[in-house]
Amino acid sequence: MKQVEQNYRSGVLRLIDAPVPRAGGGRNLVATRVSLISAGTEKQIIDLARSSLAGKAMARPDLVRKTLQKVRNEGLLPTVQKVFAKLDTPIPLGYSLAGTVVEAGSDAGGYMVGDRIACAGAAVANHAEYNAVPKNLSVRIPAGVDDEAASFVTIGAIALQGVRVANPTLGERVVVMGLGLIGQLTVQLLKANGCRVLGFDPNPARAKLALEMGADVAVSDALDDAVRGFTDGYGADAVIVTASSKSSAPPNQAAEISRMKGRVVMVGLTGMEIDREPYYKRELDLRLSMSYGPGRHDPAYELEGHDYPLAYVRWTEQRNMQAFLELVAEGRVTPSKLVTHRFPIEQAEAAYKLMDCDEPYLAILLTYADTPTPIERSIPVAGKKASIATGPGTGFIGFGNYAKSVLLPALKKAGNERLTTVVTSTGLSAHDAAERQGFARAATDPQAVLGDADTDCVFIATRHDSHARLTVEALKAGKHVFVEKPLALTIDQLAEVQAAASAARGVLTVGFNRRFAPMMVEAKMALANRGGPIAMHYRINAGHVPGDSWLHGSEGGGRIAGEACHFVDALTFLAGGPPVAIESFSPDGVGDTVSAVLRFADGSTGTILYSSLGDSSLPKEYLEVFASGLVIRLDDFRKLHITRGGKTTTKSASAQDKGQAGLVKAFYAAARDGAPPPIPLEELIAVSAATLDIAGAG
Repeated sequence: MKQVEQNYRSGVLRLIDAPVPRAGGGRNLVATRVSLISAGTEKQIIDLARSSLAGKAMARPDLVRKTLQKVRNEGLLPTVQKVFAKLDTPIPLGYSLAGTVVEAGSDAGGYMVGDRIACAGAAVANHAEYNAVPKNLSVRIPAGVDDEAASFVTIGAIALQGVRVANPTLGERVVVMGLGLIGQLTVQLLKANGCRVLGFDPNPARAKLALEMGADVAVSDALDDAVRGFTDGYGADAVIVTASSKSSAPPNQAAEISRMKGRVVMVGLTGMEIDREPYYKRELDLRLSMSYGPGRHDPAYELEGHDYPLAYVRWTEQRNMQAFLELVAEGRVTPSKLVTHRFPIEQAEAAYKLMDCDEPYLAILLTYADTPTPIERSIPVAGKKASIATGPGTGFIGFGNYAKSVLLPALKKAGNERLTTVVTSTGLSAHDAAERQGFARAATDPQAVLGDADTDCVFIATRHDSHARLTVEALKAGKHVFVEKPLALTIDQLAEVQAAASAARGVLTVGFNRRFAPMMVEAKMALANRGGPIAMHYRINAGHVPGDSWLHGSEGGGRIAGEACHFVDALTFLAGGPPVAIESFSPDGVGDTVSAVLRFADGSTGTILYSSLGDSSLPKEYLEVFASGLVIRLDDFRKLHITRGGKTTTKSASAQDKGQAGLVKAFYAAARDGAPPPIPLEELIAVSAATLDIAGAG
């Protein structure tokens, strides 16, 4: 399928061929008929992508701070590699379209194949021939509304939410500042609400268009004078700022033209250095509108399909989308009047070049063939050649930042691997991975790897809830499997994996890499002649993860199940066997912090303190091991101190090595050369079971 992508690092925009995404739980596959280029929003993304690294840093100082902290904790080179891997990830453009359901997903809103629906959402309603759209980001298109008008659904919902936040009443005088797409629709929505409307835009053509859209007055200069005349000198009851500007002038001018106790609503992206005086003297109400409406930026609503009860949240983003299209059906809002250009999807690059020209434009539409192209979920990709063209074929299912910046470099360092197929949930990321890294094919269906006779080894790096299922399927398909942690999220899943692994001819390993870190191996060697049990303490300053992160939800299974397995495995490695007894406690109300006490068969003990409560500036991991006459301290894999006989030897590293490369090398030695599995199956199962015990999972 054709899809538009934007490279965030180089700024290059292009049209590519990508595999078609899958419908699934809560998502329908939609064949796009018309998609709308939002000239304001998308132009900002494009301009930022084209800016220098310094320009990008100035735009996101919050990310710069996180990067500098990562450099301090992990070293410069690993951080640079991760940052550039992230920057090189292509961005899908588009967020508003009309199309037809071609595959109905389970629990996906009751849509049927053939239904006409309008869809919204960045990275969801893309400029692509096919899109997999969650149910809460789509609505049925009313009879009488054509595809072009319906493709405005996102812009319309944004404008409608701005009007709702302004809470206008019949007869109020409202000013709309900025008469782009959102501003023009805001004018019509206010008129439909019984308001008197004054529109302002420095562009005289847009002011003229606002009059055609129903504005009572529209001006391109002398705004203060126009508002005084329009409001009989009182000032506007409400000002809705739909302009886009780096300057703080729009919100400050909005205050100057407002009446006493008026309302200023910010819809557009502007500077927000507010002059206190006019807001204070008029006791103005400054409000910010949250894009399409309640539900925006809430993954549980947008991606997982959990709706808000209508009695408590009357107007969600989906209900705003529906209300907008109903107004279009009634003829009270006429978005088609805003269309200035139409391009077939094959000419998408020309459509974006238009925004760099002097030719006037407003709404630019991309159109798609009446008969959709065939659905292909695995396609060949002509990218750079793989560095090694011999050895076992390797495929990836899941290719996020960790797989890209850590696992793949470790794989290539191991040598003698052929890259066959990479599978991701979106065709865009699969195509990019194949093209850049040398995979022969890009796919969106795991069966493209599992059913491929040329793929011998499979890396599973998807979200946690799919690890066990994909591992079982891959083992049954006769593959050697490297699955990222955790191996499973429940005891039942773990039992299924154990049964499949016991019967499989392929090697199974899990990404428990700490035991392969050079400093951890050296610590183990120092314990070779310990002559008795040891006492261990592993402190993990894990840092805060926002509550809406997928790690806390059903996909992640929680941070304890998802990450504490690393530390259980490290202590198992040092003790020489898995724990035989476990007790754990968490502070009240803090689910991602735990203190666990482990007892091992030889009488050794270990404690794990995994905490989200600390200061992130402190290094993440600190391990102490006490044996007879021996103390070992491992400081975040940057320094190893071994003290015995009153003397301390210290080994330092310029960059962290947490053992990923060593584990991948050992995996290939087992899969390719018949060496023993990197970690015995019984330890993989025991460590995973112990972790689930600590996490309280069943």
